[in-house]
Amino acid sequence: VEGCPPVVPRSEWGARPPRLSESMQVPAALAVIHHTAMPLGHTHSACCVQLRNIQRLHMDERGWNDIGYNFLIGPDGTVYEGRGWGVEGAHTRMFNNKALGIALMGCFTDSAPSLEALSSARRLLHCGVSLGYLLPAFTLKGHRDLGSTQCPGDKLHSSIRQWASYRP
Repeated sequence: VEGCPPVVPRSEWGARPPRLSESMQVPAALAVIHHTAMPLGHTHSACCVQLRNIQRLHMDERGWNDIGYNFLIGPDGTVYEGRGWGVEGAHTRMFNNKALGIALMGCFTDSAPSLEALSSARRLLHCGVSLGYLLPAFTLKGHRDLGSTQCPGDKLHSSIRQWASYRP
């Protein structure tokens, strides 16, 4: 679809198969922005290693069926497929079956995400609308708006609060 960012498929970053994959409600009325709260991987190969580590943490330590997010975005703006479109995530308690979860890779408590990562996130949200996975009038929130957490970090949260779809 025109305007959609390219997405690195799971096979390219070495994802394990999910234990279980369930459909989420689409089109979703909600998108939730997260950060991974990990150091930035500055190369494609470093991001792929980090994605595998996140998936291992989510599946082996937390007992989830797969990596928690639908998509993850690297500092250069590269979009990586997590669970993908239309698949229920494990990113925001009580909202997983009705919200798209997008995580920007890095920790954005004290430093801001790159303009490339923010641009890709916006393009991905627009793409979700174009493909019918998000309602045109979807609501955007940061993870902290829906639970007791510092995620997605002060700097990222401050950025997304400026987006037209953001609702406190």
